[in-house]
Amino acid sequence: MKKYVNTLSLFILVSMYLPATASGQANAFNDYESLLPPLQEWSGASEALIASADDGWITPAERTGLTATPDYDETFVWLQKLVAAAPELDMKSIGRSLQGRDIWMIIANAEREFTPQSIASNGKPTLLAHAGIHSGEIDGKDAGLMLLRDMTVAGKRRELLAKSNFLFIPILNVDGHERSSAFNRINQRGPKQMGWRTNARNQNLNRDFTKLDTAGVRALVKVIRQWQPDLYLDLHVTDGADYQYDITFGGNGRNGWSAAIGNWIEDVYRPAISAGLTARGHEPGGLIFAANGMDMRDGFLSWTGDPRFSNGYGDAIHLPTVLVENHSLKPYKRRVLGTYVLLAKTLELLALEHESLRNAVAQDRSRRPQSIPLGFKRNENVPTEKVPFRGISSERFQSEISGGEVVRWTGHPVTEVIANVQMAQATTMASVPQAYIVPAAWADVVERIAWHGIEVDQLTNPLTARAEVYRLPDAGIAKPSPWTPNPFEGHIRIDPGEPVSQALEMTFPAGSFRISTDQPLAELLVLLLEPESPDSFLQWGFFLEIFTRTEYAEAYVLEPLARKMLEADAALKARFEAKLSADEDFAGNPYLRLMWFYEQTPFYDGQYLLYPVARIPHTD
Repeated sequence: MKKYVNTLSLFILVSMYLPATASGQANAFNDYESLLPPLQEWSGASEALIASADDGWITPAERTGLTATPDYDETFVWLQKLVAAAPELDMKSIGRSLQGRDIWMIIANAEREFTPQSIASNGKPTLLAHAGIHSGEIDGKDAGLMLLRDMTVAGKRRELLAKSNFLFIPILNVDGHERSSAFNRINQRGPKQMGWRTNARNQNLNRDFTKLDTAGVRALVKVIRQWQPDLYLDLHVTDGADYQYDITFGGNGRNGWSAAIGNWIEDVYRPAISAGLTARGHEPGGLIFAANGMDMRDGFLSWTGDPRFSNGYGDAIHLPTVLVENHSLKPYKRRVLGTYVLLAKTLELLALEHESLRNAVAQDRSRRPQSIPLGFKRNENVPTEKVPFRGISSERFQSEISGGEVVRWTGHPVTEVIANVQMAQATTMASVPQAYIVPAAWADVVERIAWHGIEVDQLTNPLTARAEVYRLPDAGIAKPSPWTPNPFEGHIRIDPGEPVSQALEMTFPAGSFRISTDQPLAELLVLLLEPESPDSFLQWGFFLEIFTRTEYAEAYVLEPLARKMLEADAALKARFEAKLSADEDFAGNPYLRLMWFYEQTPFYDGQYLLYPVARIPHTD
């Protein structure tokens, strides 16, 4: 009861305190931007992109000098007006949120053709971009509105649509967007009010690309499957460290599941987009994550994402995907304008490099590797590359409040040579089988597999085949970390331990699902079904039932049975005595000793801790 009273008291205290903040009373909250690192002055050529105050097509954000962003209703009222005036645009709902809001997508096409079939047949490359998967990070929405206007009614950038198609989702996390406040992201300079990171059930959409729990990511994956874009941009804003770069972006690296695409992003896309941003007065950089989580003293991490994230998912399905992370400590105006330049330059580049990009995609999609990495970790025993870095100087001090070391950014630009820590070493490799067999009882998992566009067959007759199955004797609930408590994203995460593989002859009944790996999304299928994959359905907790024992045996029957077993089997007796000698805990626990005998009998549940998905190996 004491804990409840303390929690309630805190709630009352906060409730009483916040109205004083709203009334303007001086306190620790109403000038939180003064807590941020010093701001560097900036002026760039991209400022000329802002519409004049008397322009009839000025966007809601431009009307505020790019200091504020419109709410959901104002955003789509403006877009509806634009679409009505611009025959090159159409607006479609791709899904509805938990709170009943439409998730809108704008289709921009010079030929005024607005179906997946017509877009696919017009011979032009297609760019898909969305903003607001984390809806407080909403720069892309306001940049996209400006660009859509300039490509159509304003007549300033019509040439972009002459050679490319553009699919734009202004707000993916629409419910989070409407949980708007001036206090949502303490580490971000603007807009004045911004949305929330997660959706109405507190689910993070950018952790959902494999399990597909959320309406937003289900809708997005359906768009990807139906519209087949050539390039996909996920528009974010960073957390974390200070540095000079304002627009950072990149793919999933050269060493992921789509090497040819990774090389294209690094060798073709990055130089061209960086040059375009620089020409407009911006400071482009690669994706930046502090290697130690604090500052750049120990270098920055070249991150390779798991497929739960947009960039990892794109890598796994061989869709060229660029994660854009605008720098949260730069003003909103600067970030929006940089995003506009990036989007426009991307459309230009797609028109020029369409063929080279499709060749890279075809190369990756035609591969049928014998084994793939299930995840990536920091490289070991490999010399760390040193690279120039345009940073902001920092100092560390011991905090009396936290009791630990804290970083303070000084605001002084510095160019240093620091470590680029690569994260490209496989955590675990898994062979790719000929097919997986999933029992009919797990049709809900198969349904999610099919949502990704993976082809699934259902057996109409029993199938007898040599198969491999995994037992999970060491599996358990994944231990929480300081930043990821259980449950995580609405699931109980499972640590599979070290799976034990068994090969045996099996008969699969009619109704079972056979999923071949001889298809373009084979790598994703392996990542979804191999127990040691961090984004497998097993680790996300979709097979929790296999960890429940439902039949038992009492000591009064096990004890005489154990005596008979020892008398009849000398080898069993030797194993039992060896275990008694080697395992003190086992020797001192009557229950464990009897259970050991139970596990040796045909009465024991043979499906306990048995992963129900079977692998059909390749035949020689």
